[in-house]
Amino acid sequence: MRSAIVEKVDSTLSLVVEMQAPATLLIKLTGNVGGHNNPPSIGVVRDALDQATGVRLLSFESAGVTVWDSRFVAFIRKCADLCRKRNVELQGDGLPEGVRRLLRLAQAVPERTDARPKTVKTHILQKLGESAIQAMLGATELFRFLGENLAALANLLRGRTQFRWSDALLVMQECGPQALGIIAMINFLVGLILAFVGATELTRFGASIYVADLVGIASVREMACIMTGIILCGRTGAAFAAQLGTMKVNEEISALETFGISPVEFLVLPRMVALMLVMPFLCAFADLISIAGGFIVSVCMLDVSATEYLARTVQAIQLKSFLLGIGKGSFFGFLVAYSGCLRGIQSGYSAADVGKATTRAVVTGITAIIASDGIFAVLCHALQI
Repeated sequence: MRSAIVEKVDSTLSLVVEMQAPATLLIKLTGNVGGHNNPPSIGVVRDALDQATGVRLLSFESAGVTVWDSRFVAFIRKCADLCRKRNVELQGDGLPEGVRRLLRLAQAVPERTDARPKTVKTHILQKLGESAIQAMLGATELFRFLGENLAALANLLRGRTQFRWSDALLVMQECGPQALGIIAMINFLVGLILAFVGATELTRFGASIYVADLVGIASVREMACIMTGIILCGRTGAAFAAQLGTMKVNEEISALETFGISPVEFLVLPRMVALMLVMPFLCAFADLISIAGGFIVSVCMLDVSATEYLARTVQAIQLKSFLLGIGKGSFFGFLVAYSGCLRGIQSGYSAADVGKATTRAVVTGITAIIASDGIFAVLCHALQI
């Protein structure tokens, strides 16, 4: 009785498994078992061993094999593992001489038991301790970098720093005029949303005109500076982290230190000063765009005249609210530049580390902006601003 299982991998390779005798299973390989072809499947041999009963010997016939490579040797090794688990003898007389020599060499050198990494179970308290140590080291690095930046800023005010205004002006152009488009779009949509939310509730009380108050105060005090900071965090802060991280990978930062040039003064300070100077103008622009979004909704949908809306907006917005939003925006610019440069300086020396530093810069910047805005809200409530 002879049965055959045929697997045709492609036009140049075929695998046939036959029962030659009640206790012998023969594997016939024909064609090209190397190059760009897919290797033969071990699943066919496994299925044949499972279906056949009483198999005691597994042999090969490879006279039709024209080309083979290391994948063919790996296939034979897998067949040997299957035979070992099923107490089946593997006979390799039908294999090419080179394959037999490689198999003998592989079997002569046992696998090292200490080559694979061992999984060590750690206690929950050990994990908590390691996390606490990492958090403490991160906080220490954060405040150390802050101190270096404050010292560099003090040297800038005294004219004793390695600082080039041409670098700062270039950064101001990149994060200022070139960012107006995305800032205008986002803040315009925010103004529309605030107007729609206010219209839904205020119209029920016949107070549609107060939509101007809602949009004006919310935009000037909170939303314009927050949204602008978040946009710049994803756009400019991530760019800072990527730039400094790439410079660290290319060892440009190490070269600056070798020449006695402070990376904080030469690389970080221009970015920080540029973003702090340009953020007030971006926030003022965002205020106007957001108010324009609320203006369109009120005039087109709430039957509020343009004159009434503008007059109500001017009356609602106080100078202290406007200056508060501008001041918060400048501080948010500092946070964006600080988080981006910090994560870039902390980057490792590989492309993957640069990507991680960019992600951490965005997360750190957005978190710092939201947290600091909450602190500003508490202080303004306490000071009745």
